[in-house]
Amino acid sequence: MRAITYTAYGAAKDVLKLVDVADPQPAAGEVLVALECSGVNPTDVKRRAGARPGETELPYPAICPHSDGAGTITAVGEGIDAARIGQRVWIWNGQFGRAMGTCAQSIALAAAQAVPLPDGVSFETGASLGIPGLTAAHVVFGGGPIQGKSLLIHGGNGNVGHLAVQLAKWGGARVTATARPDAFARCRAAGADAVCDYRSTTLAQDLLAANGGGRFDRIIDVEFGENIEVNAQVIADRGTISVYGSAKNMTPQIPFGPLLFAAVTIDIALIYLLTAAERERAITLLHKALQENALSCPVAEVFPLAETIKAHEAVERGAREGAILVATQR
Repeated sequence: MRAITYTAYGAAKDVLKLVDVADPQPAAGEVLVALECSGVNPTDVKRRAGARPGETELPYPAICPHSDGAGTITAVGEGIDAARIGQRVWIWNGQFGRAMGTCAQSIALAAAQAVPLPDGVSFETGASLGIPGLTAAHVVFGGGPIQGKSLLIHGGNGNVGHLAVQLAKWGGARVTATARPDAFARCRAAGADAVCDYRSTTLAQDLLAANGGGRFDRIIDVEFGENIEVNAQVIADRGTISVYGSAKNMTPQIPFGPLLFAAVTIDIALIYLLTAAERERAITLLHKALQENALSCPVAEVFPLAETIKAHEAVERGAREGAILVATQR
């Protein structure tokens, strides 16, 4: 089969190669999925560039990137019900802890990592449910029901943020988002009750005013280091800051006093390491939102397999409104 691999860290144009590899076979407890789409996420791009903390050389001779994808089960290994053959599925943690990811024509992996797609849900949407979807569902609902609560979602126009805004509104919260001004309308269309300019020099005051003067019960944050000072000013007593990124400042200084005297919980979310119960809850919520037409997973651009370099470069440029996908059969 055809697959994209790299054998060294570096720029996409320098290390990503389209190659022929042996067709995978499902081992006991596994399924074989003929992939239609592979999702490209910032974590995939950063790892290919060599930015993973503590990792100075590839853990495998060659890596086929990407954790997310969607396709159809074509074979099953020992112990898996043959009735799963023909099932449309989406994939999580495809390349986590292993060499072969989803940027290929097929993948064999543990049966639990191939989740049945709800009826009517496209492969394109399925390829967005792994890292972006599970992250959004977990950071929004990880502390329990949010009906009647005030949520602040930083980066409401980002891929995860856009999904989080939709899910938070669906869950019954009052939602305030931050974004650049030209993205305000998109955030509101996703369900945000108010949107503030993240670059404002009076952001804390702007956020409190947007929330009717009240503080936020839960804050979803894509840039912890950049936002912690503001968050400390607007978080409610016993509130939670649920963090899934801090790329611009990986060694932030924390205003401990205000956080201490508000008894704030800082919840760092790494979607790869969810417990089975946490993941099942997030999957259930995602499927329910999709079935109730409360969640849309926009796609910014789709590239054929041979143009995966361009897909990685599109993620690196940022400022996109939706997922970047690779059509693995093209």
